[in-house]
Formats: sequence, structure tokens, C-alpha cells
Amino acid sequence: MEKETIEIKHSKRTMVSYGFGKFVSEFFQMCFGAYVFFFYERVIGLDGLFTSMGFIIFAVWNAVNDPLVGWLTNRPFKFTKKWGRRLPWVLIGGVPWILSYLLIFTPPVVDPTDGAFILFAWIVVMTCLYDTFASIFGVNFYSIFPDKFRGDTERRTASILSTLVGAVGTAFGSIIPSIFIVWDQRSSYVLQAGVVVIICMIALALAIPGSREDQERIDCYLESCEEGMDREPFFKEFKSVLKHKNFMAYVISFMFYQSLVAIMIGSIPYVAESVVGVLASDVTLLMAALLIGMFVSMPIWGKIADKTNNDRKTMVIAAAVLTIGTLPLFFITEYYIMMIFIFIWGFCEGGYWVMLSPVFSITIDEAVVISGRRREGIYQGFQTFISRAALVFQALTFYIIHTVTNFVPGSGIPGDPLPPQPIEAVWGIRIHFSIVPMILMFLATIILWKFFKITPEKVKENKEKLAELGI
Repeated sequence: MEKETIEIKHSKRTMVSYGFGKFVSEFFQMCFGAYVFFFYERVIGLDGLFTSMGFIIFAVWNAVNDPLVGWLTNRPFKFTKKWGRRLPWVLIGGVPWILSYLLIFTPPVVDPTDGAFILFAWIVVMTCLYDTFASIFGVNFYSIFPDKFRGDTERRTASILSTLVGAVGTAFGSIIPSIFIVWDQRSSYVLQAGVVVIICMIALALAIPGSREDQERIDCYLESCEEGMDREPFFKEFKSVLKHKNFMAYVISFMFYQSLVAIMIGSIPYVAESVVGVLASDVTLLMAALLIGMFVSMPIWGKIADKTNNDRKTMVIAAAVLTIGTLPLFFITEYYIMMIFIFIWGFCEGGYWVMLSPVFSITIDEAVVISGRRREGIYQGFQTFISRAALVFQALTFYIIHTVTNFVPGSGIPGDPLPPQPIEAVWGIRIHFSIVPMILMFLATIILWKFFKITPEKVKENKEKLAELGI
């Protein structure tokens, strides 16, 4: 395929600014994913069944509200002409989303057995509140990318730069909480939440310039792209997405990848405490190794993508490499050896992460060609809807493995040391840290390879049709 020559229209500063939105998302994915389940089960002492059920209800709410938010916000409002379709919603959702993180770590001080239903209600209400605002932010923020960055080269450059900034968010989400957290001190989790809120508010402000839509795209949307088009009912829009085979292949593969991420991130404090036997502050070096591995790999994967000029092929290769790189983590019990293999794993994950935005973008391009309309919000909402199954996978995996292996929760009494785990529980932690994620990523690889069919030739054809449509 002949390489595209579309001019890069946006500066690297703009791309980096856009990346700070990813910074916030990745920061929360790490610190929420790593510490919320652990906090309620191990520190508060809430029974694993209640904690898992709370996460499953949170996941169901998450799945329902994401496509609905995408549908509700995917239309013009009074502010659209001046501020754009997405930026106002990014801020409307972003600010309360960040603030709600603090509420999750301030449950009532009650006995975890007698007050189990109170704690259960708290985790359900606060995580659902957190997710509602996260959906408003995420659906609109990620919908900006395919419309703002148009050419293949620009998309890859923007993806690499924004993903690098997002990777810093991943590192901060891993490192910052661990600096303040002491495994058995409840107040330390509140302190880390306060620090997280301050950092993410600053990052959200830095994301504003890069999240502004081009006036040309706003005018096109208002004056011509949607002119005379009636808004489709929610379920009709939903059904049309299901018929897009390449998108469904991409999004189901993405669901398994998100499951890998959710389970492995959630396993980190369990592994640090019970497998390698280190303090929470020692998690900092493990996450630094992950960050360095990702940073080193991203430019390399970007060059591979440019050389092949085949986003589908590059993503399949990256998925396969990530699958292989997950297995060795099962065998590691020494801190410094774990650090080396976490670096290798980060190198593997960097490739898949870099390719997510370009592959999503070419999938959206095909969706526009099929429908004749730009509906990024609907697609982003549906992607989030499907990917929320990852939270169900995480909750069920932890509950089943912890139950079978006799995992010991905390007492819930402030000041009490956390009881040690039996050997079978330690083996269970190692299984949900490596074996389960490896299987999920293997499924993601097979689905991409077998069912995702947007080839370079198809990409070129879709771009020509988009030019004809003027969208």
C-alpha cells in the first residue's frame, strides 16, 4: 500500500496536551484498580463476597451508563458552536470524577461483620457515582481523537506522544499512592486519595488546550455533516453498532485486554504484600520498571507501525508478544527479579497500548463510511460498555480464587496488623496475577487475528470515501 501523505495539522504540543487527559484516565485506572478492592477486602475487612458483589454492581452500572452517555451527548447543544461538542463534557465530567475518588476511601468506621451491609452500600453508591462522572469524561474525551487527528501519520504520532504522557499517568497512579500507603493503616489510604485529587486536577487543566476541537470540525458538524439528519433512537443506534463486524472484533479483543489490565493491577498489592513480601513503598520501584519498559518500547513500536504501514498486523503482533510476556510473572517470588520481568512486561504492553488509538480510529473511519455520519460518542460508549466486563472478570476471579485458596481478610480494626496468608492463598495470588491474564490476552490475540479485517487497502479505500463525503 502506498503511504499516505496527509499533512500533520496539529503541533506536538497539542498532542502532548491531549495526552494529559489520558494521564488522568491512566492515573485512575492504576490507583483505583490497584487499591480499592484491596482496601475493602484486606484493610477494611469486608467479606470477599460483599466486595466482589459491590464491584459487579459497579460494573453493571458502568456498562449501562456508558453507551447512554454517548448517545445523550452525541448531539449539538447551545454551547457547541463556541466550545465544541466534547470539551464542555470533558470538564463537566472530569472535575466531579476526580473529587469523587476521595469519597471511595472514606467509608463509615463500622465493624466489617456487623456493618457489612453499610460498607457494601457505601462501595456500591460511591463507585457508581465515581463511574457516572468518569463516563461523561471518558466517552467524550476519547471521541475527540479520531475526529481531531485525521491522517495515519498524524494519528500514530499523536498516539505515541499522548500515550507517553498517559504512561506517566500510569506510573504516577502506581507510584504516588504507594508513597503514602502503609498496608494496615486506614488513614494512609485517605491521604493518598487527597494527593491524587490535587495531581489529577492539575493534569485536567493541562489537557484543555489539546482537547479543544478544531473550529472547522465544529462548523462541519453543525452546518453540513448533520444537516437534515434525524437523530436515531438509542436502541436503533445500539443495534447498528452490533452489525459492524470489525468494530465488534476490535472491542471484544479490547475487553479481554482490559480484563488482563484490571486483574493484574488489582493483584499488585496482594503480590507485593504476600508473594514478594515488601512494603507498599517498595511498589514504587516495580512500577518504575514498568514505566521504563513502556517508555523504551513505545518509539520502537511506533517505528514498526510506520515501517509496516499496517496497523492491524502491528497490533496482532503486539498482542501476541504481550501474551507471551505475561507467563513468566507466575514463577517470580524475588523482588529484584520481579522488577526485571515487570520491565519486560512493560515493554510488551507498550506495543499494544500504542496501537489502540490508531486501530480505533481506522475502525471509526469505516463506521463513518458505512453510516455516512460521525458517531464517535456512540462507538466510544459501546466500547466502554463491553470493556466493563473486565471489572466482572476481576471481581469473580478474585472471589473464586480467594475462596478456594482460603484467603484471609483483615480484621477491620484500626491498628491491627494484617494476618499472614496460608501458602495456598499465596499460590492463588500468583495465579490471578499471571495465568488468568495470560489466557485472556491469548483470546484477545486470536480474535484480532481471526476477525479484524481492516487491511491497509481497506484503510486507503475508506479514506477516499471519507474525502468524497467531506466528513
